[in-house]
Amino acid sequence: MTNAVCLEKYAYYLQYEKKASDNTLASYLRDIRQLTEYIESHTDETLETATGDELAEYTGWMKSQGKSIPTIARSIASIKNFYKYLLSQGIVAENPAMGLVAEKAQQKLPQILTGEEVDLLLQQPECTDLKGYRDRAMLELLYATGIRVSELINLDVTDVNLPAGVIRCKSHDKERVIPLYPAAIRALSEYIEFIRPQMIAVPDEKSLCVNVSGERMSRQGFWKIIKTYQAKAKIDKDITPHTLRHSFAAHLLENGADLRSIQEMLGHADISSTQVYSQLVKKQLKDVYNKAHPRAQ
Repeated sequence: MTNAVCLEKYAYYLQYEKKASDNTLASYLRDIRQLTEYIESHTDETLETATGDELAEYTGWMKSQGKSIPTIARSIASIKNFYKYLLSQGIVAENPAMGLVAEKAQQKLPQILTGEEVDLLLQQPECTDLKGYRDRAMLELLYATGIRVSELINLDVTDVNLPAGVIRCKSHDKERVIPLYPAAIRALSEYIEFIRPQMIAVPDEKSLCVNVSGERMSRQGFWKIIKTYQAKAKIDKDITPHTLRHSFAAHLLENGADLRSIQEMLGHADISSTQVYSQLVKKQLKDVYNKAHPRAQ
């Protein structure tokens, strides 16, 4: 089987059987295409005939090219998943990626905002025009729910239930319901009732968050918005669209929420993904202790 056919079959499997998100699909296929280019230019093998030695040499080559530990680890995960698929289809007799081991990088805890910094950021949109009302509603919604930016921009207006004070968030084939705090409800109510009707390009537009053209907002569009307000607020941290999600989880944990509830609201499949916020809160407490206790100096 040619490399091109292998890739085509794998792409079909990811998209239609595993129902991978667009980002996951793009990431896996990019990693396997890069492996394919290496095998074709450095060996006489194909994806189907490559051995564990060739795959190990590839990861060593990546390191020699200056690839970071997280990048190599992600690539190894992609390669393992790819060969697991080939094995399940009987395309290979054994999994040559079984012996690949990713070098562990020191875990980097996510950066969060303090409560005061969140308040400052949320105050930046000026409700003097359509864009200001929209941006205030989006930022309040992000911090109220902790949803991913991809989930935010994929929300339809019918996913918001203001009388019940909740949103319905759909990710792949899973759905979760997340409550809203009063300020977020007010901001969304104003936006949906008065502002959005003036912004949408066509009356039957489904998207909750629309751009200046009246169509569904993109991830890049939201990225620019949050960077604008970071600069305006003069917050000296590298704020990304994910920062409010991290802050949402850490602040809930600080105030007594249990990990299982936070896991459900964040939509984490594995609680180990949520436990990183426990480490973050513990580190913050230790930093406060070392800074404030007179005998810790």
